[in-house]
Amino acid sequence: MPNGLHVVVIRNILAPVVTVEMNFRVGGDETPEGFPGMAHAQEHMAFRGCTGMTADQTAAIYAQLGGRNNADTQQTITQYFATVPAADLDVTLQAQAACLHGIDDTQEQWAEERGAIEQEVARDLSNPTYKFINRLNEEMFVGTPYAHDPLGTKSSFDATTGEMLKDFYKKWYSPSNAILVVVGDIDAERILANIRKWFGDVPDHPLPPRPAVDLKPFKSESFTLDSNLPYLLGFIAYRFPGTDSPDYAAAQVLADVLASQRADLYGMVPAGKALGTEFGLAETYSKASVAYGLVALPSSGNASGGIAAMRQILTRYAREGVPEDLVKAAVRSEVASAEFQRNSIPGLADAWSNALAAEGRNSPDEDVEAIRRVTLADVNRVAKQYLTDDNSITATLKPVPSGQPVSGKGYGGAEEVTSAPTKPVELPAWASATLSQLKVPTDNLTTSDMRLANGLRLIVRTDPTSPTISVMGSVKHNADLETPPGQEGVSQVLGELFSYGTQSLDRLAFQKALDDIAANENAGYSFSLKVLKEHFSRGVELLADNELHPALPASAFAVVKQQASQFGAGNLQSPGYRTSRALDLALLPAGDPVLRETTPATLARVTLDQVKQYAAATIRPDLTTIVVIGDVSADEAKTAIGKYFGDWKAQGPKPMTTLAAVPPNKPSTANVADAEAVQDTVTLAEQLPLNRFDPDYYPLQLGNHVLGGGFYATRLYHDLRQVSGYVYFVDVNLGASETRASYSIVYGCNPENVSKARALVERDLNQMRTEDVSAAELHQAKALLLRQIPLGESSEDAVAEGLLRRAEIGLPLNEPVHAAKRYFELNADEVKQAFAKHIRTGDLVQIVRGPSPQ
Repeated sequence: MPNGLHVVVIRNILAPVVTVEMNFRVGGDETPEGFPGMAHAQEHMAFRGCTGMTADQTAAIYAQLGGRNNADTQQTITQYFATVPAADLDVTLQAQAACLHGIDDTQEQWAEERGAIEQEVARDLSNPTYKFINRLNEEMFVGTPYAHDPLGTKSSFDATTGEMLKDFYKKWYSPSNAILVVVGDIDAERILANIRKWFGDVPDHPLPPRPAVDLKPFKSESFTLDSNLPYLLGFIAYRFPGTDSPDYAAAQVLADVLASQRADLYGMVPAGKALGTEFGLAETYSKASVAYGLVALPSSGNASGGIAAMRQILTRYAREGVPEDLVKAAVRSEVASAEFQRNSIPGLADAWSNALAAEGRNSPDEDVEAIRRVTLADVNRVAKQYLTDDNSITATLKPVPSGQPVSGKGYGGAEEVTSAPTKPVELPAWASATLSQLKVPTDNLTTSDMRLANGLRLIVRTDPTSPTISVMGSVKHNADLETPPGQEGVSQVLGELFSYGTQSLDRLAFQKALDDIAANENAGYSFSLKVLKEHFSRGVELLADNELHPALPASAFAVVKQQASQFGAGNLQSPGYRTSRALDLALLPAGDPVLRETTPATLARVTLDQVKQYAAATIRPDLTTIVVIGDVSADEAKTAIGKYFGDWKAQGPKPMTTLAAVPPNKPSTANVADAEAVQDTVTLAEQLPLNRFDPDYYPLQLGNHVLGGGFYATRLYHDLRQVSGYVYFVDVNLGASETRASYSIVYGCNPENVSKARALVERDLNQMRTEDVSAAELHQAKALLLRQIPLGESSEDAVAEGLLRRAEIGLPLNEPVHAAKRYFELNADEVKQAFAKHIRTGDLVQIVRGPSPQ
């Protein structure tokens, strides 16, 4: 555009959905000295008010658009993105335009938001992987902007002011420093005309000089960090070419080769030398990137041996070269992955944003073409140059076991709280006309639904967006019910054995067969296949061979059983497991099948014959549903699935897979220590006496969207984050199955705010039980839910997962449209009655993971 704004509009008719991404080429690199989180703070403040749009209006607009909006700050870019129904695109673009015209950045709003962003810092400081990457960047990129993370620090945020944020905005937020990407079911010419109208009058201005990146040699060293993970992690990190380098594509292919299941690094797993391995690019910048090799080991082990073995493998590849067959397979896989990107509207928008804003390309196709040109010589040259000891840093993440959960005293010390205001938010004129309308979405999900003679259910959705086909399958299964007494862990062992090939192709031959057609496949109780259309039949043949005829070799069984036992020993001591276990014990009655526990002792008793018997009894066609979606007709899908799955026969009686209903729980509290956590994660939960088919499910869900799901526009976010600053996040969830339902609210906060935040949660829940929600809140919750329904079709994966989930539980495939009609008809009294009947604030279980609440 004349003012420098770069606009990309891409038509994709996968669903009546559009994704808008506004990318500003400013991030952690451009922050002032001593204020590493300035760009991150500015990102937060965009939701606190822009030109002609207040903070409350911003929250209400995005909530009523469906709540699929967010933002992120990276080293070189800041992104604001939203996925909305196509009919609401104009509103979304005008909201983005408001922030290009100006962000308020008032001191008053910053004083409120600072508490939330400091909570985010505390949360990430509780993440051992974040701490590792942060330390790695400090060591590897010392003296450059890459050395500091764009997240920021509490001390710098305490020193930040609204005026400083305004100055940062004025310097870097200009049209010529922005790229607007719009992808979806749109009229491109009309949208471009509107973009010119809404964005064209924003004046441009020169940008300050960007900081230079002068990479210097770094010291090759080792360090160890404590972690709360259930296993030991060893890393070797290397400084690799950046996105500006002509060797970047070869570096990507090299990373894929080293990560291959046919490469020697992964070979450590079937050899019993590691629980898992990885190789990949962790951080990518213009002048350099970070590649890492990872080895996961038992928590009680020593990382030095695993790291030494990994280094020996990588050094040998650098010295002798990598297999040409793996290079060709990696290139095929990268090219195929580009085709699959078209099957997701948000994914395609992200690919374009990353290529243009982060990498400086003209389109993602440039990355694909660069990959196509990579040769074996290129990959070997990059390996020899970069996989060297003096270009590496070694690190270990060592698990620190958690203590047993301790019963917490009743929460106390809460501040006196009063009712939150429910004053309606008056929207800007450009948003109110569209968002005041509530409309039940039409049923756009055309499917073919059939059963094979053996009882297998096949669902097909034709979508010619790209020449690809995805298969997702599920065998209805419940290990807690189906595992014979004394064999706890048999299902886990079986699941791991599927990766060891089939009765006709061993592990390496099977993986090569997949590589030859650039397919991704997984087998087990949940199985999947992603394959190009031209290889669909061969892909289904391989999937069926793995699912129906797994090799289950004795040698692999011994390795997998040992690995499962080693992982289990660490997992039982980890804060994550202890938290989940404490919650189950508090919610469920003694003797409930869910409370069965897999331990090293139970795994020791499992035999290979028991694994085979368990597979034969539980993996069966009459419990299986397969969804096929992509460039395929129903007849083509039926032919391929019938050919390779049609002869599959069930053996013996159908096992029980549905849990019995349980009585309501009693109140209790427990604290699970986590030495690495700076912040507490608090779960408030209870069992509800209903199931997914109960009519009250819908008013409860509608009420939940008054409480949450719409950021500051909904009660819990408004009260716990926007006003009080007690928490960084708060999620509310109603989970329901055929026979059970649970209600939970999860939030993250500092220890001194646990009780204060709970008091606000209980107040808001009690208001839902005793008072009608306002007409404005009810309208907003309905808008949020009704618009979320088409957003559930924004990618082929989302469509397939939804169909599979509904089929397995026994709901109609078009249940979202039925739900929309019910939400549309509900009134405030029905919501209040459902909450009064089912939500018992006096029976909430409280589980706190982290420091002991104060």
